[in-house]
Amino acid sequence: MDAGEPGPSGGYDFRFLPQKSFPSLTSPEIVSRLRQWSMLGRIAAQAFGFDQTFQAHRRDEFLMDFFKDPNVIPNLKFLSDSSGQWITLGTEVKNIEAINVPCTQLSMSFFNRLYDEDIVRHSGHIVKCLDSFCDPFLIADELRKVLLMEDSEKYEVFSQLDREEFLFCLFKHFCLGGTLCQYEDVLDPYLETTKLIYKDLVSVRKNPQTKKIQITSSVFKVTAYDSAGMCYPSTKNHEQTFSYFIVDPIKRHVHVLYHSYGVGEMS
Repeated sequence: MDAGEPGPSGGYDFRFLPQKSFPSLTSPEIVSRLRQWSMLGRIAAQAFGFDQTFQAHRRDEFLMDFFKDPNVIPNLKFLSDSSGQWITLGTEVKNIEAINVPCTQLSMSFFNRLYDEDIVRHSGHIVKCLDSFCDPFLIADELRKVLLMEDSEKYEVFSQLDREEFLFCLFKHFCLGGTLCQYEDVLDPYLETTKLIYKDLVSVRKNPQTKKIQITSSVFKVTAYDSAGMCYPSTKNHEQTFSYFIVDPIKRHVHVLYHSYGVGEMS
């Protein structure tokens, strides 16, 4: 039997990689921003390794094996809806739902259109607008309008495909923040945070033939269910509560980026 091919059980085996760090999430500057955006203490990244070739068509089996793995169950962290404490999986996952998230963007120039369309001034300041609500978010500027209001005139600046890109998803999550988010007046902190965390999570390599840089990671947005219903990343649906699995098929690593919407750490 070849190393890296399914064993007799056919399943994937995982191991926790606690030594893997995500410097972007611990740098003082980003910690300070996450605090301002009400996400500090509610966002985490973790790494796990796996033992055989990742095959995209076996995605659901891969994820199911992940949630049932004895090395994952005591180590995968998430926030309890009832206690607000970090906990691990205390329940048997019966079902998973995974959405493929396209991950093709290699440059932050993807967001240049925000300047071109006067959503952000060339000084970097985000253009303000009259307050309105798109529950539960306050919309006080053109940026949040573009992110949230489908009937706004500039919503089309990003196509539906653009909005599905992992880079866009991260950017939007940071712009919207947690319950007590204090929004930025300028765009740079959002762009820089998105870029650094994206680089931490996503793997790239130079294509030996074309010599071009290409992304090798596959990204999935994952929800898990136990016998009572949704159990991970939360028991409650919210667009700012998420878990992304970023799979590096070459290193055989999976990075998990998790956030639970709520009131972040203040001090």
